Amino acid sequence: MAFVSERRIDFPMVDLAKIVYYPRFWDLAHRFYEESWEHSCGLHYNDILSEHRIAFPLVHSEAEFLHPLAYGDTVQCTITTPRIGNTSIEWKYEFRNQEGTLCWTAKQVTVCTDMDEVKSKIPVPDWMRAGLESRMSSE
Repeated sequence: MAFVSERRIDFPMVDLAKIVYYPRFWDLAHRFYEESWEHSCGLHYNDILSEHRIAFPLVHSEAEFLHPLAYGDTVQCTITTPRIGNTSIEWKYEFRNQEGTLCWTAKQVTVCTDMDEVKSKIPVPDWMRAGLESRMSSE
């Protein structure tokens, strides 16, 4: 089942045209990403980083800007995990406004690493794989 959450577009997120400044899309995506861990694995993202000592460097990112999000809009984010490899996880994001208009899509790939040895990949742990598989989508 996909993770879905929403939030309002606040003034610090927009540019002079009062639409979301493009780097803020990635900031929003990461905020939703952090929140999604509680939904899929039952853990706060900080617990994964601090207690499980697992990091997730981004190794690939692509995005499409389809429709502006404006100051005061509500953005709804849907996150799925189309693919879970041995050491990598693919994330798919869709941002829609309050009318349901698709505004932004992104695909990102992260790699699991040990927090103490960030340049060394580690396998996706079984407990994490089980939680993330509940969000898998066919692509």
